[in-house]
Amino acid sequence: MTSTNIPKEKLGIIAVSRDCFIRSLSERRRAAIVAACKDQGIEIAEIKTTVENELDARKAVAEARASGCNALVVFLGNFGPETPETLIAREFDGPCMYAAAAEETGKDLVDGRGDAFCGMLNCSYNLGLRKLKAYIPEYPVGTASDIASMIRDFRPVARALLGLSKLKIIAFGPRPQDFFACNAPIKGLYDLGVEIEENSELDLLVAYKAHAGDKRIGAVVEDMQRELGKGNTYPKLLERMAQFELTLTDWAQEHKGQRDYVVFADKCWPAFPKEFGFEPCYVNSRLASRGMPVACEVDIFGALSEYIAACVTEDAVTLLDINNSVPADLFNEEIKPKYPQYQLTDTFMGFHCGNTPFCKLTKRQDCGQRLGKINYQIIQHRLLEPKGSEPDFTRGTLEGDIVEGPITFFRLQSTPDTVLHAYVAEGEVLPVGTRSFGGTGVFAIPEMGRFYRHVLIAKRYPHHGAVAFAHVGKALFDVFSMLGVEDISYNQPRGVLYKGENPFA
Repeated sequence: MTSTNIPKEKLGIIAVSRDCFIRSLSERRRAAIVAACKDQGIEIAEIKTTVENELDARKAVAEARASGCNALVVFLGNFGPETPETLIAREFDGPCMYAAAAEETGKDLVDGRGDAFCGMLNCSYNLGLRKLKAYIPEYPVGTASDIASMIRDFRPVARALLGLSKLKIIAFGPRPQDFFACNAPIKGLYDLGVEIEENSELDLLVAYKAHAGDKRIGAVVEDMQRELGKGNTYPKLLERMAQFELTLTDWAQEHKGQRDYVVFADKCWPAFPKEFGFEPCYVNSRLASRGMPVACEVDIFGALSEYIAACVTEDAVTLLDINNSVPADLFNEEIKPKYPQYQLTDTFMGFHCGNTPFCKLTKRQDCGQRLGKINYQIIQHRLLEPKGSEPDFTRGTLEGDIVEGPITFFRLQSTPDTVLHAYVAEGEVLPVGTRSFGGTGVFAIPEMGRFYRHVLIAKRYPHHGAVAFAHVGKALFDVFSMLGVEDISYNQPRGVLYKGENPFA
């Protein structure tokens, strides 16, 4: 996915050296990491200033800035000077990773010994004294190739942190009645450095009407037609939706202010379809496919979570209800024979009316799955339009079964008393027909039943979860840790009890 709404990380590497060690050892090892990064397809700028003192730290950071770097790797090629090396993180306005060199050979442990294994301890201690947050890999000591792999893992984390530091969430409308589960105090956003702009639905309606006859509508309609293909079941509806898409994208540009990136959290029912003349789901899906998620039901922290997923994966994302259990007959007929590793309680259906991007809906027809198409919202049609009538303004959802493959289901959320917490669970979408409506998928997550009870219910999470279409639990866990989130839950394996879980159950 190419998106101007997601930052591009530009990495730089700074080597540090304690003045009682051989400086060239750190510099040689730094050059080896740059070469290893090149071998792994990782672009990184080699900052030539080696840091031995505080003035060097300032000079190296200035060199990194001049090279366009927005994320840094601070490399302890030997023991390292603990004060100057940690001041780099204070001086640099961007995420920093710290890693240290492993010794290279047992044949050179005098002049060739760097003691960076020891130095990393002092570095961590000094970071703590200064209350500086840095990314430290799981085992932060390694060869050039090892550290290049650590840098590869750092990249999505850096991207997410950079995005959040310049993000504005734009909301339209209050949360729908009886959907308070998606309501959360906005203080947590400010704690993260995220801006928020809250507007009325009327503001959006006025802006939408002002876009009537916009000369760009035709080009957007053509793009929609190309994307939908046979799924373009209501061609006359596209002009309205194109007008709405332009309304949102223009609003983002005009209201981002000092921020670089924007996501939306919009109220989409019950007044929206009647006043706008369509459901917004397909338009929301298109923006999500471009790195600008639009969360349903004014779910501000859902939009935040989706954006984190988009930054980490550089791919389309979605937001789904953790919606309904899989019926036992469907499980026994279509899941159990092919996927014996799963129990019924490991599965559930993720659903939303139609906000999942078209590229994440299945193209298979050999397993009873529904192909993507524009449809109408069955529940809203039942509630808002005359009984027995053909769907009119409740059209505009994007229906289909979600594509099979690995996923990470997660959410960053604020509690009512403004404490941030999060959950992360890896699993997969199964190639099984949902036999339902909306944008829906059959999800399988190991030990989901226990996770549902002892995390989602026990910790009072809302019914919306963000979906990344890859296994990115490691990166998400690191992002949340870097953001200072202390309570990060995950699906515990069998035999490992949750706090409060009945051991006799």
